[in-house]
Amino acid sequence: MMYDFNADDVFEMAQQLERNGAQFYRTAADAISDPGAGALLVKLADMEDEHEKIFARMRSRLAASEKAQTVFDPEGEAVDYLKALADTRVFFEKRIDTSSMQALLKDAIAAEKDSIVFYLGMRDAVPEELGRRHLDDIIKEEMGHIRLLSKELAGQKP
Repeated sequence: MMYDFNADDVFEMAQQLERNGAQFYRTAADAISDPGAGALLVKLADMEDEHEKIFARMRSRLAASEKAQTVFDPEGEAVDYLKALADTRVFFEKRIDTSSMQALLKDAIAAEKDSIVFYLGMRDAVPEELGRRHLDDIIKEEMGHIRLLSKELAGQKP
């Protein structure tokens, strides 16, 4: 069965991905011995927390038509499905290479790129009338993380 998502569904997934990302960075911060690197990772986790809040605000401003249910779901299983989808797509059980800050940043950049690819794919599953245009806002936020991480990576000593 084909399932059309609405913008509200995607924002729900986006918020879950941000929670997963924050956990990813905090786990990495706990695993690395370099205090400077740990501080950067905590900062990145805090940024993920802030992104979750941004997505929550964006979600709260959606029109009723962009929150319209697309399938009959009396048991509320769609929410569970969306959470599972978000949990398994980007940061789920990622191996974190803490051998160097460079390796860690490369892993983080790869995870952020995976999230963008995920959202680009989701664009096709959100009809225009259900808020497809909002995915571009999510993608722009994620691209900001890649820029920050890439700048940090470029500043690392080999």
